[in-house]
Amino acid sequence: MVVRYIVGVALGAVATFLLFMLMQAVVANPEAAADAGIKGKVVDFVRVQEDQEIITKQRKPKPPPPPDEPPPDMPKPTLDSNVSVGVDIGAVQVDVDVNVSGAGGFSSDGEYLPIVKVAPIYPRRAQTRGIEGYVLLEFVVTSTGAVRDPIVIEAKPPGIFDRAATNAALKFKYKPKVVNGEPIEVAGVRNRITFELTDG
Repeated sequence: MVVRYIVGVALGAVATFLLFMLMQAVVANPEAAADAGIKGKVVDFVRVQEDQEIITKQRKPKPPPPPDEPPPDMPKPTLDSNVSVGVDIGAVQVDVDVNVSGAGGFSSDGEYLPIVKVAPIYPRRAQTRGIEGYVLLEFVVTSTGAVRDPIVIEAKPPGIFDRAATNAALKFKYKPKVVNGEPIEVAGVRNRITFELTDG
């Protein structure tokens, strides 16, 4: 065991001595280490450009892109009403404010009359399949001329145009029925809305 320590210390001393000798050799001759690399000269040059006249350009903004093509015209369903003839049912909705307050609001008695009838939106599913039909609605015309509680009495084909017809009927405006100078509600008013596809 002691012999191993002595041998280890001796080998360590020899290795340390050799390292010191190697370091001395490198320090004494630094050019030898520098010569070991790639020999050559590094040329550093800067190219000088001649003065150039600066030209400024005014850029014009790009023109806006052309607008997208408008969608094709949707077919307008026709409305048949058993109340009036010749009512304009265009796509323009007109809000009518009927004044029912005060003694002179309605000068004479009279039946209810349609003022505004809005064309319903043709259901996309029915339009793509080429389905036509009609919906018969019954509703209440209120004392202000609005439509309340529309219900479907008859529909052909059933369930296809019910929602579109009901939504359109809720936008109808009427001149209310007047009795003894006072507007009253009228129940049981019926209106048939026909859905037809037009060619083109």
